[in-house]
This record gives sequence, structure tokens and C-alpha cells, in this order.
Amino acid sequence: MSYQIEGAIVKEQDVTFAIVVVKHNTQDNSENQKAIKAYRHIFPDMPIILLGRDSQGESTYYGPKELVSFLVKVDPHRIPWRRYIIS
Repeated sequence: MSYQIEGAIVKEQDVTFAIVVVKHNTQDNSENQKAIKAYRHIFPDMPIILLGRDSQGESTYYGPKELVSFLVKVDPHRIPWRRYIIS
């Protein structure tokens, strides 16, 4: 059985990291840790940032602070989003 995720691989200032869109609110740390662990095999050897939406639809990021600080200043339309099909 396969499933799809929406995400991106971003290289910025010699750092390559992944962003994954999640359905849960990223304020839930235990849910965040489970999600990062689940996506580790898809994006090996790179930091993973989670992008969730709060109840008002606002985007919130979870991950290493320096990457989150960078991403909050980036227009989401500039991120190279794509759909990944996982088997």
C-alpha cells in the first residue's frame, strides 16, 4: 500500500533539509517526534522540519530553531513543494 506526502527538499547556505506538511498542529511535541521518526527513512541524513496549520489556518513550523527562524521569513510559494509517493 502506498501513501502520499507533500514536502520539499531545500538547500540553503550549504544546509540541505526536508520540510514535510503534517495534518496535526505542530504544538504537540510527542506527535512531532513520531512524525519526524516516520519520515527519517524518506529523508535520511537531513534535518526534518514539520509544517502544520493551527486552528486559524496559520502555518507553524517545528524543527531545529535556526531552520525554523529562516523559514518563517520565506514566502511558502518559493519553496519547491512536491508530492512524494511512498510505497
